[in-house]
Amino acid sequence: MNLANKIMASFLNRVALTRRVSFLIIFALAGATPIAAYGQLEMIANKEAQCVFAGDARNISVTLHNSSGKNFNDEIRTRIFQASSATTVLLSEIPWKQIQVPAGETVLESAGLDFPAVKAKTKFLVQWLAATNVLGMTPVLVYPTNLFQTLKSFLSETNFGVFDPGKRLRPLLKAQGIKFTDLAQTGLDDFSGQLAVIGPFQSRAQVPDGLAEQIQSLAKTNVAVVWIQPPQEKPDKLLPSFYCVQKNQTAVVIVQPELVSDLGENPQSQLNLVYFCQMALNPQSPTLPDLSPP
Repeated sequence: MNLANKIMASFLNRVALTRRVSFLIIFALAGATPIAAYGQLEMIANKEAQCVFAGDARNISVTLHNSSGKNFNDEIRTRIFQASSATTVLLSEIPWKQIQVPAGETVLESAGLDFPAVKAKTKFLVQWLAATNVLGMTPVLVYPTNLFQTLKSFLSETNFGVFDPGKRLRPLLKAQGIKFTDLAQTGLDDFSGQLAVIGPFQSRAQVPDGLAEQIQSLAKTNVAVVWIQPPQEKPDKLLPSFYCVQKNQTAVVIVQPELVSDLGENPQSQLNLVYFCQMALNPQSPTLPDLSPP
C-alpha cells in the first residue's frame, strides 16, 4: 500500500471512530440506554408459578432488588402473555405504578392484575418493565372459578353435610350452586348422608365440645368425613399435613389448616379440599413410593 492509501485509510478509521463515539453520546443523552438507567434494578424470580383464579385485580407478587449505589425511582409497567405449548400471545400492556427502591435494598410488592376467564388451568406470563428494560418474568397459573363443580358428580343436598362455623366454605359452595346440609343447624348426630366436611376453624375456640366423639359416631355409620383441624396452639409440634383413618368402606381424613387456607382466593386450596373429599369416600391403603430410576 502506497503512502497516499495509508493516509486515506487512517483518516477513514478516525472518522468511523468519531461517528461511533458521537452516536453513543447522543444515545446516552437521549436516555435511550436502559442499561445505564435501569440495568441495576432486577426482579428476583419465584421458584414456583403463582396460582390465581381468573378475574380482575388478582394479586401477583414481585420482588425487586436494586444492586446499584443509586436510588431507583421510576414507573414500572406490566405485560401479560397467555402461553401455550406452541405460542405466546400478548394480552395487555399497562402501567403499574411508580416504584422507589433505595440503593442496595430489596422490596416486595403486589400488583392487582386482570386475567381472562379460562375453562381449565392455563399458563400466563407477567413481564415487568422499566422503560424498555425487561426486569423479569413471573409465571402464573390461572384457574376457572368453578373448581367445586367436581363435587356435583357424586354429592347432593341430602348426602353432603358441612359444619363451617367460620363461614369460609359455605358461601363458596352456594356461589357455585353446590347443595349441602348445614350441620351447624341440623346437628351432626342425626346426619346420615355420604360425606361431611368439618371446618375450617378460625381458632380452637370454635371447636364444639365433644366434636371428636361425634365424628367417630359418624364414621361408624359409614359417613366419610374430612376433618379440617384448627390452627395449632403449639406450632412447634410436628404433625403430618394430612392422614387417613379408614372406617368400614369410608374414612376420616384429618387435614391441617394450611392445606386449605384462603379458600376464596387460593385455587390449590380448593383442589386440595376436593381431593380430600374423594379420599374420604374412596380410601386407599398407603404404599411405598416407586423408587425405580426414571
